[in-house]
This record gives sequence, C-alpha cells and structure tokens, in this order.
Amino acid sequence: MLILADNQDITRAGLLWLCREMHIEDVALAKDKAELANALEKERGAVVVIDYTLFNFNSFDELLVWQQRFKHAQWLFFSEELTADFVRRAMASTSRFGLILKDATLTQLEQALKAAFKGEQYLQTALEQLVIDPQQEEEPIKLTKTETEILRDIALGFTTKEIAEKRFSSFHTINTHRKNIFRKIKVNNIHEATKYALRAGMVDAAEYYI
Repeated sequence: MLILADNQDITRAGLLWLCREMHIEDVALAKDKAELANALEKERGAVVVIDYTLFNFNSFDELLVWQQRFKHAQWLFFSEELTADFVRRAMASTSRFGLILKDATLTQLEQALKAAFKGEQYLQTALEQLVIDPQQEEEPIKLTKTETEILRDIALGFTTKEIAEKRFSSFHTINTHRKNIFRKIKVNNIHEATKYALRAGMVDAAEYYI
C-alpha cells in the first residue's frame, strides 16, 4: 500500500497519475497527521510519500518518533526544500528514510518509489553533496525588510492568511515569501522558523509567550 501524505492538490494529482502508470493500485490519501496515523494503523508496512514541511511536524525528532511507532513503514520525503542538516540526519538515522525533491524528474521519482517498495533507502543525486561534504561553507543569511517582518509574524503565531490580510497582500504572495524565508534560513517548518526568530532577536521571548 502507498500513502500519499501531501495536501497540495497539484502534487497529489501528479503522484496519483504516476501511481497509475506504475500500476500501483492500493493508494490512500492523507491530508494531515491524524489521517496519516489512521492510514498507518491500518497498514503499518505502507510506503509513505510525504511532504513533511506541510504537515506541521515540530522537528526531525518527532519524525523519528513516528518512524519508531510505525517501524515497518517506508518513508519517502518529497519536498521543495530540504536542509543539509535534515538530509544528513535522515540518511544516518534509518534505512527506512528516502529523500527526493519536487523538482526531480519522473524517472527519478519512479526510481525512488521502486526503491521504497523494496525497502531500500533512496537519495536523489542532487542531495548527495549535502551528505558527502557536511563542512561546506554557508553564505550569510540575508533577509529583506519584508521577509523579516513576515518571519516575525510567523513566530508570533499568525497564519499565512492572517499575515496576508494584515499586509493587504494575497495569500499566494505571503506563501511565496514564506517559502523563500524558509529556504534562506534553512528550516523546514514553522517550529524551526520560530526558534530561528527567537535566537535572532526578531521576537522578544516575553512577546512569544503571551
């Protein structure tokens, strides 16, 4: 069984098409963590294709808890951006984690799915350098004034929709800024972004805990 854990309609449609092309007939959809847990309870040995950045996981450690809970599942992380730290930890943690980016070719995605069904670890070639050279030099992080303000709002708990209304912008515009911010500061979710904002002094701890 394959579980598609991705709440983006276009991505889901593309993956479902590929499943049909590969004659993968037993497919379940999960739009959030609750649906994912329910699907895994029914089929603990499933292959999970997941964009975990869209599922509000708090940290990589939480993913490890899920992996231990569903020990026989095979996980293929399918995201637009994956940090070097995430890639290295995933590859070192368990052979049940595979990694591929959303700009991968259909051939690469097919290879990744075949590897997952065989219980093999898959790492897209574009990500290999992050594992080979962990000491690679990183450029200083430079956020624009707008990005800094949006990151501060994210850390204070505002949703993308609320930030868009506050700034008189579209949801799409704010979501694009959010993706760019996460890429620049090398985080994968809101929890990590909030920790970055607190460390950088963008948000006062007293404000955060109100």
